[in-house]
Amino acid sequence: MDRDQELAKIEIAVLAVIFVAAVLGNCSVLLGLYKSKKKMSRMHLFIKHLSLADLVVAFFQVLPQLCWEVTYRFYGPDFLCRIIKHLQVFGMFASAYMLVVMTADRYIAICHPLKTLHQPTKRSYLMIGSAWIISFILSTPQYGIFYLKDLGDGVYDCWADFISPYGLKAYITWITISIFVVPVIILLTCYGFICYNIWRNIKCKTKKEEPDGKRCNGLLSTSVSSVRTISRAKIRTVKMTFVIVTAYIICWTPYFTIQMWSVYAENTNWIDNEDTAVTVSALLASLNSCCNPWIYMFFSGHLLQDFIFSVLCCSRFKQSSNKEDSDSSTRRQTSFTRVQTRSPTHSTDTWKESPKSSRSIKFLPLQT
Repeated sequence: MDRDQELAKIEIAVLAVIFVAAVLGNCSVLLGLYKSKKKMSRMHLFIKHLSLADLVVAFFQVLPQLCWEVTYRFYGPDFLCRIIKHLQVFGMFASAYMLVVMTADRYIAICHPLKTLHQPTKRSYLMIGSAWIISFILSTPQYGIFYLKDLGDGVYDCWADFISPYGLKAYITWITISIFVVPVIILLTCYGFICYNIWRNIKCKTKKEEPDGKRCNGLLSTSVSSVRTISRAKIRTVKMTFVIVTAYIICWTPYFTIQMWSVYAENTNWIDNEDTAVTVSALLASLNSCCNPWIYMFFSGHLLQDFIFSVLCCSRFKQSSNKEDSDSSTRRQTSFTRVQTRSPTHSTDTWKESPKSSRSIKFLPLQT
């Protein structure tokens, strides 16, 4: 059955925009961190690796899907089909689990601050490394699920065969629980404790019932920093993490909901890549990778400033170099040498329908 060409064109255009936005945004964050004059904190370390995970999603999930939508069928060898499917799920796992370990670090820093005094950097690297390794291991089953299948009449596609009647249900249920349900439960639990801890902290300090250095309802009141400074720092962290988690839930909930409903609801017929709800939800899920970097830069204003400053410095350096080369050429043509003291002038510009036991699951390795 032929696909909806108009829907396919819209999907290709949106995928292209998402890919460009994700690459530019995450590269801007990485460049801002690299050019930043401030010492990299643990939070910035987690942001760095979350941006790398989002780049994995952009290059190995969005980009292959974009090419796939252009060609309609998968044109490549069997091993490439398996590798692409593995990397697609790997990016999904890495992005979700990196968000989990970043939240766990914020939970430890706010709810158990004394633990941050004991080798915090070593613990952060251990958490980040564990997230990458676990994501890689949990995504390896893709090699045994997908393969290049002959659909007849010389047509091949990257396909998945599932044992009827529970194979497809088991696969989508496992992916949904491991990538979405479990991380969301952990995220909400951690942020619940964080918000509760900050509320107790503010309540204790605003009462001012105890002198400096004494405990108030189990919380230590200290005179080193003002109440307002501590509260603003913690609230800013909570705001950023809350927005990141909210964006993650908003972007991914429709997709996983539709996927679960498609395999568990009775009397429903889903046509691969032609159902508007599936396509829109899949595009919304990919949008999460290009939302995160702008959230980071909004709440960490110096990242955006450092990035803009580095771009302006590069532009000025190039203009200065071109001007110096021009001045040197002019001086070589004269009979004497003189020192140029004026500064350079800067210009301002201003698939095919198939039974549920055999699927060509293209976009995001769940689409059915």
